[in-house]
Amino acid sequence: MLADSMKYILAAEYEAIQIKLLVLNKSKETIEQATADGEKAIAESLSRAEAEIEQLKKSSDKKAMEAAVELASSTANRLATMRARADRRLDTVAQRIFERIVSV
Repeated sequence: MLADSMKYILAAEYEAIQIKLLVLNKSKETIEQATADGEKAIAESLSRAEAEIEQLKKSSDKKAMEAAVELASSTANRLATMRARADRRLDTVAQRIFERIVSV
């Protein structure tokens, strides 16, 4: 009877060890799979972020170019206005100089 009890105890301990090994192996597999899934998710997120950064760069470059064109146009308009005003003043000054020369 004692021998049978020892057999049952040993068998139960052996079965418990086998279950622990199975659980340990399954845990390792689960951790490896979770790690692989996490790395894949990180790689995908990084790829999306890089694509978004590239799109934002293109967008900001386009906006900068549009702003530069607008600034150039505005500057050209201001230059034309200043030139026209200078030409009018030059005509006025030339006329005054002529009048002074003639009146002398």
